Order: sequence, then structure tokens, then C-alpha cells
Amino acid sequence: MTTPASASRANPAEGVRAPHCMVATGHPLAAEAALQVLREGGSAIDAALAADAILGVVEPMATGIGGDMLAMIVEPDGHAVSYNGTGRAPAAFPMHALAGLPKQRIPERHALSLTTPGAVRGWEELHRRYGRLAWRRLFAPAIALARDGFAVAPVAAREWALFDRVLHQDPVCAALYRAGRPPAAGEAFSNPELAATLSAIAAEGADAYYLGKPAQAAEMASRTAGGALAAADFAAHRGDFCTPVSTDFRGLTVLECPPNTHGVAILHALDELGELDPAWLAEDDPAAVLRTVQAMGRAMQYDTVCTVVVDRDGLAVTLMTSIFKRFGSGIAVPGCGFVLQNRGFGFAGPGHINSPAPAKRPYHTVVPGAALRGGRFHAGFGVVGGLMQPQGQLQLLVRLAAWQQPLQAALDAPRWRLESDTALAIEAGMPPAIVRALRDAGYSDPAGLGELGGRSDFGGAQIVMRDASGELLGASDKRKDGIALGE
Repeated sequence: MTTPASASRANPAEGVRAPHCMVATGHPLAAEAALQVLREGGSAIDAALAADAILGVVEPMATGIGGDMLAMIVEPDGHAVSYNGTGRAPAAFPMHALAGLPKQRIPERHALSLTTPGAVRGWEELHRRYGRLAWRRLFAPAIALARDGFAVAPVAAREWALFDRVLHQDPVCAALYRAGRPPAAGEAFSNPELAATLSAIAAEGADAYYLGKPAQAAEMASRTAGGALAAADFAAHRGDFCTPVSTDFRGLTVLECPPNTHGVAILHALDELGELDPAWLAEDDPAAVLRTVQAMGRAMQYDTVCTVVVDRDGLAVTLMTSIFKRFGSGIAVPGCGFVLQNRGFGFAGPGHINSPAPAKRPYHTVVPGAALRGGRFHAGFGVVGGLMQPQGQLQLLVRLAAWQQPLQAALDAPRWRLESDTALAIEAGMPPAIVRALRDAGYSDPAGLGELGGRSDFGGAQIVMRDASGELLGASDKRKDGIALGE
């Protein structure tokens, strides 16, 4: 395997530096495959799709073909396009069933939480517009890993064990992901059923998924569990290319996907911070951190993976896919090797703008971002981790744009996580003066650890940036298993 140091120049605080192209993603196997695609003349989209297919194999608790996809693309001339590949609630969603649920809300892992997966159609639509290499070529590494097996990475192994409890409710899921026997770090795991499904997608395109066996088997799994997701919902799914929403902050134009994502929350928080005198947002000043937390809290009143790629021609993409909670719904598709997402858990209760309805998209935590400087690509970034996604992005942008911190150092710095109006989790290593200021402001310490039991609860970021010299810098969050590679 190519190492970051041999593929480019690495600096512990700065990250990885390279002149031509760069990949930052959550797993070394995905990064290596993406870089090889770029070496073969593939576009940034080709590389991101190859990486994303692998992530669905090696991180099945976080993503896969049973989930959704969003992307932010910046073309070489600076023109930006976002892609919304999020799925909808079933067309036959039974509204009457909500009356029998606690608070009339869809529970976290319930058959009614199933929404149509959008990732595979999104891959195809991005490839049609921006791809260079043959579609089939992009899936070869993922198919080989699923068929022949791979060594489970340390963070993935820990999360697999933590969420083993999710795997027991559905016998198909239990058999597929070894319920009660989660693989240890370094242990081999294979998924021949997923290899076969990916092979069909590679050979026949997205229709093999949306009109074929996976759609039919997903309907059977949904009905068995008491859900309403049907093959017709798969056949009807389409994604959308759309215009990003944006704001200016400290010399950058920050780009986010429009609703149904919560990218707008990041922009609102940046707008509030941008109105402050720079002296009121000084680096690591306790008062500045408090203002950032408060801005995020006001904006928000209004499990995922990430890959960022920039190719030799300057095309850049931040691509994020997710099955929402770890192992999604916990409902697996028989004979196909993947679980269905539980994105319907993101719906609110009756009467809310985000209340469930037939064929409606729920509010979405996935927010791929990018930034322009002088109308040209400056950075592509994403932070995985549910509600940490907007919060992590805001903290990263403040560190990079306002505080001018080195790239890798900004990613690895301690973070906070706002859990409610008054509860704030603070990662170990935060300067004591900042911790005191936040607690004195009335933010309580949530009881216990987060659901991931450690640093992963504070998100995992990937970023590629072009500096003033024109060179690319890449960094991958140390909270995850990933790396950045470039040439």
C-alpha cells in the first residue's frame, strides 16, 4: 500500500501536501483505490465513487448501498453544483400507524423508519455527468474486497462491537454481520452477497438495483418487519442536481447543500459570527468559543462516511453517504448483503414541517461542504457523525478561516457537541479555561459517554484544500481509520 509520506509530503500538523491530486477518506483501502483511479486518468467523481463503494464494504455499520448520498461538486472554473440523492418515505406510508407510536414519532429502528435508498442512483447520475473511466471499472476493488475479504480496521471493529445489539432483531441481519461475534480489529470479514449485488450494478447500472433483485428483496424484508417500503418506491426514486446555498465568511464563500439538509444551519451560524469584530473571535479565547457554541445553538433551532477528492484538472467533490444510525434500521435485504437505512427516524412529530408523509424526504443530517476563495475552489470538507456534522463543520471553519490553524491540527483539535439548549459535551483535551467558560455559561455536562463511547462521538472530518501556492493539502481525522493520499 502506498503511504501518505511516499505518495506526497506529510507534515504532522499540516497534513499531506501534493501538487496534482488529492484524496481524503475514512479508510486506507478506499483512499488507495481512489488514488489509483486518478492515476489511470479518472476524474474526481470516478475516484470518489470507487472509494465510496469500498466504504460500504469495509464500514457496513456506517454506510452502504442501502443508504443515501449527497455531494458538493466544484468544477475547475469555480462553478458549484450540489446533488441531493436522498430517498423518500414510502408512497404507501401508513399515516394512521403513527397514532400507536410513542409521541406519534417513528422510533429509531422501526420498520416505518425505512426510506428509499438513494446512493446507487446518485452514483450513476454523477458518473454520467462527470465520469471518465468505465462504470464497471469503478466497482472492481469493492467487489474484490467483499468477495475475498478484508481486515477490519480498529475504529470500525470498536463500533461493530458497540452496536452488536442492533444486529439481533432481524435474523437476516444477524447472520450477515455475525451478531454476537463481531470481528476484532485485524480479523478478516467477507460479504459474498454484497459482492454479487455490486457485480450486478457494475454490469447493468443502477437499474440492476432499483428495478432488480435488491428492490424486490427489500420489499419482502420491509413487509416481514411490518413496513411499507415497496419495490415501486425504488423504481420511482430520482435524485436532483441543485444550486448550493452559500454565505461569505473571513474571505471564503462557504457552500452547503440546500434543504432537506441542515447545511443552512452552518451558514446561519457563520453569518452571526461573521458580524463580530475579529477581536471578538480570537483564537482559543474562551469567550470566542462560547460565542461559537451559542451561534450554533441558535442556528440549529432553525452515521455517515465522507470522501473528498480533487483531480489533476481541478474538479473537486465532497461526497457523503450514510445509512443514518449504526447499521441503519438493522433490517437486512435477504440475499443482497446490505442493510436498509432508517432515515425516517429523522422525521418529527405531527404538525411539524418535518412530519412524515407519503413520498416525503425527511430532514437530513448529511452535509457535504466546500469553500471558494476568489471564485475558485479552496476546500472541500465534511464531518461525519449525525448532529456533529453541522457542529463539526462550524468548528473546523472557525479554526481554518478565522484562526488560520494548520489543516491537520485543526481537524484533530478537541471539539464540543451541543446536545440540547443546555447540555454540551466537551471532548478531552479542551483547554481548562474554555471548559470553565462553557460550564459557567450554564451548559451542563451530559451524563455518561456518547453512543460511540469516545472520540468518535465528536465526528470524523475529511478535507482537501488548495493553498495560495496552488498546491493541495489533505487531512483525515485521527478519530477515524482514514488517511489522505496525493500525488
